[in-house]
Amino acid sequence: MSSFNDRKDAFENKFAHDEGLRFRVEARTCKLFGLWVAEQLGLNGADATTYAGEVVAANLEEAGFDDVKRKVRPDIDAKGLDISDHMLDTMLDQFAQTAKEQIMAE
Repeated sequence: MSSFNDRKDAFENKFAHDEGLRFRVEARTCKLFGLWVAEQLGLNGADATTYAGEVVAANLEEAGFDDVKRKVRPDIDAKGLDISDHMLDTMLDQFAQTAKEQIMAE
């Protein structure tokens, strides 16, 4: 019976590890994306870092990145920038890959 419990514990530990990793990748993705959007908006330094933090916080509203796009869209439109939803999706995909690579290298 202890073999079964050991396997169960190992599975639970792996699940917790994988979920933690997924959360870190998603948060890093949002930070990188937020810094990119901040650059497009003409923000730099502490202002860009603060903006990226707001983007990360926006991601906690729901699963996926729709909440993040809803956060940045009004700012992009207010500046009159020509950045499509497709471009936002493309950049999120690129930053997700970068975030995964960065975290796996840590």
